[in-house]
Amino acid sequence: MTLLRASATAVCLLPSTLAPPLFAASSVICKPRQHRVISLAPPTPRHPHRIAAYSTTMASAASFYDFKPKDKKGAPYDLNQLNGKVVLVVNTASKCGFTPQFEGLEKLYKEIKATNADFEILGFPCNQFAGQDPGTDDDIQSFCQINYGVSFPVLGKTDVNGDKAEPVWEWMKKSKPGIMGLQRIKWNFEKFLIGRDGQVVQRWASTTKPESLKSAVEAELKKTASKA
Repeated sequence: MTLLRASATAVCLLPSTLAPPLFAASSVICKPRQHRVISLAPPTPRHPHRIAAYSTTMASAASFYDFKPKDKKGAPYDLNQLNGKVVLVVNTASKCGFTPQFEGLEKLYKEIKATNADFEILGFPCNQFAGQDPGTDDDIQSFCQINYGVSFPVLGKTDVNGDKAEPVWEWMKKSKPGIMGLQRIKWNFEKFLIGRDGQVVQRWASTTKPESLKSAVEAELKKTASKA
């Protein structure tokens, strides 16, 4: 058969026995030109479920109490149970030069808790800084209790930076950036103070000793509770 381009939209195949000037219209077999379809839809994310969960949480969060990080057993720890309280949040590690701050944190916790039940400390173990908290959640719990008698809640192992960072940490960092506007957590034992309204009041570096935070905590406790 002889190939003839009949138009911009069709390719025609002619019987080879017919010369082009003599062929009849009924002898032409036309096939539509094949066009490549280009999708304009956005690419599928590498981790769609993680991104969707993260976006929904961040978009709907109005305060610290809206989040549910994992507890020491991997179950959701609803921060709304602390609504109206003043909370000191710390990223901890068991093999860090600042690890002895557990002692100061426990002392601060007991001193204030003895006169005001509306104070809480939450520890978030993190292994992102030089691998200084390599143990399991059970190992970490045992270490804190045996070595420092920790009685405040120490939750499950957490990432505070990067793609897998716990949403509540992303929210806190965005709410109260560090020096020069940098949001990233620099090292173990950084501290965030959450007011009764669920907003970040202050942020301190790893070098700030827990004992020095007593006046700031007590000032927040004096404010009127406003539960959502």
